[in-house]
Formats: sequence, structure tokens, C-alpha cells
Amino acid sequence: MAKAEDAVALFQQGFTCSQALLSVFAQDFGLDRDMALRISQGFGAGIAYTDDTCGAVSGAIMVIGLRYGRIRADDIVAKEKTYAVVREFLREFKKRNGSVDCTGLLGYDLSDPQQVAEVKKNKVVMARCPAFVRDAVKLVEILV
Repeated sequence: MAKAEDAVALFQQGFTCSQALLSVFAQDFGLDRDMALRISQGFGAGIAYTDDTCGAVSGAIMVIGLRYGRIRADDIVAKEKTYAVVREFLREFKKRNGSVDCTGLLGYDLSDPQQVAEVKKNKVVMARCPAFVRDAVKLVEILV
């Protein structure tokens, strides 16, 4: 529970969903917090306002990779384990939230500058995304 609240606090400070997710788990895997923040930066806002995968989802997948990802090309078991856990995460996140992409979650196309302006004006991200961050952290804690 503490990680979920820490991640939400980071998000509310101005970090992206992806940064919030990866950084709260970083030390568990020997990853420096600043490095985690840098690595995950580009995945925020539906992967840099391209209206793609939610940053909380991307950050969660990075954490799953830190836990199960292979470090040798021939480690097929680690590869398959990682993929299986990612699929389970995606299934459960989508079941709980209805989507894994920003349009589905927010109801706005983040690749459209006019819709992004509307999202900012109406503070949609600050109203909706903390719940996605919290949910993603909780799922990662279960799966990892």
C-alpha cells in the first residue's frame, strides 16, 4: 500500500505515470531513482502524446521486466515468464479499468493537440490518473 501512495504522490508532484511507477520500485532492483525517472520519462502521456499505452501500464511493464526479464539471449524461460506476467497484468488492468491506452482511459485522444489542451484545461489527468497509478502499483505488487 505504501508504494501505491508514494507513486500517487510522485504523480501529483508533476512526474508522469510511468515515472511514478518505475521509480517506486527502482530500489528493489538496484536501480537508482534518478535513472528510473530518466528511463521512464518518454513513456508518459500515452508515450509522449502519441495516444498509445498508458504510462502507468508502461511503467508497470518495466517493473515486471526488472523482476523477470532475461539477461541472456538463450534464457527462453525468463522471456516466457516475463511475457506471461505482462499478459496477466494487461488482462487485469484492462478488466479493472476498461482499457490500457489513454484514449480508452481518459476519453480523449492525446495525439490531438486540441484535445490535450482540453484535458489540461479540465484537469482530467489529475482527476483520473491517480487511480490508474494506484491500481497499476497494486497489480505489480501482486504479480511481482
